Amino acid sequence: MTDTTSCTVIVLAAQRTGVVNPLATRAGVSHKCLVPIAGKPLIVHVMDVLGQCPEVTKVRVMVEPDGQEALDPILAPYREKGLAVDLVSSSENIVESVILGSEGQAAPFIVTTADNVLLTREAFKGTLEALSTHDAAMNLAPKSAVHAVHPQAQRGFYEFADDGYANCNLYGIAGPHALRAAEAFREGGQFMKNPKRLINAFGLFNILLFRFKLLGIESAAKRISKRFGVKIAAIVQNDGAQAVDVDNERTYDIAAMVLEQRAS
Repeated sequence: MTDTTSCTVIVLAAQRTGVVNPLATRAGVSHKCLVPIAGKPLIVHVMDVLGQCPEVTKVRVMVEPDGQEALDPILAPYREKGLAVDLVSSSENIVESVILGSEGQAAPFIVTTADNVLLTREAFKGTLEALSTHDAAMNLAPKSAVHAVHPQAQRGFYEFADDGYANCNLYGIAGPHALRAAEAFREGGQFMKNPKRLINAFGLFNILLFRFKLLGIESAAKRISKRFGVKIAAIVQNDGAQAVDVDNERTYDIAAMVLEQRAS
């Protein structure tokens, strides 16, 4: 059983190599995590929530070296309040960045992204609590909850026998042993478009069960757990906003709307 009274948070703030983010270009900043929304840079909304979570002992912000100079003064106020925040050079591969962020740090780990501006204390706490009984945790929001936020809040859903679900950028990892579940994704690239890698990771029978919607979300989580040898919790979020991160102008506008509603 994992002690979930404290944790390390890994915030993924890097951008794709060689790709200029349109939102960053529009805002005149170097990185998307610096784009202002509701009067604050994206990453500040995430950090504000983490700063309210007493379980967080350290935050590791993964970003390229050329983004660290701009981020350092933004993160300084959190350090002044006693929150340990490190800037760590990211890898081009997301899984590799998570592994780098976890090295030498106290488990368990919560992983999120700098554009997850609608993150809540409740979602964070639920993910951490799941690690007391599971090796890893992933958050998903059902289609109806996402559409309740806005009809265009998400356009893509994973379809299961019981419902369609959108991914939330919030994950839990109980310790280094649970990272082996991510090894299948370590090579990077278009994983979902590479049938050979997909079958090697999940197994042909599982792929067919997913493809023909013969499994509900809980059954799917159990089969994936068995495949990777780790116990994975599939946390269903009733708050559909947890599946809305700032990817483009459409989701920027929707996230801004939700932040305005929360403020009022």
